Amino acid sequence: MTNPVRLPRFPATPEQIASQVEAFYARVRQDESLGPVFGNHVRNWPEHEEKIAAFWRNAILFERCYDGNPQRVHIERSDVSPELFERWLDLFETVATQTLPPETAIPWVALARRIGVGMKAGVTAARQPAGAPPILR
Repeated sequence: MTNPVRLPRFPATPEQIASQVEAFYARVRQDESLGPVFGNHVRNWPEHEEKIAAFWRNAILFERCYDGNPQRVHIERSDVSPELFERWLDLFETVATQTLPPETAIPWVALARRIGVGMKAGVTAARQPAGAPPILR
């Protein structure tokens, strides 16, 4: 029995994904809030961008090409504060709307924002003192 082929979540090509990731991280490196944090952890930008492009190809195109745990990675980086996620998402949206057609940019930004809410919640929960009541926003 073969696995059924899954259609992409929305119109996007591997080339568009790679291009968006590259353009986004070029902006991240120059951003005064995000640049220093990423600079503390990313030593090989092409390798990082390929890993993130694989994440997005998995999330959008269902390629099953990503092997990682981004939630854990962000929690383990003490300089990744929950507040940075809004800046990350706003910059991602800016780049997407500048570089992609609306039929790709709009749903991709919506997906990124849904993922970002979960990532921010995970980082927030991990930073809370033991026994503290959960933050539900």
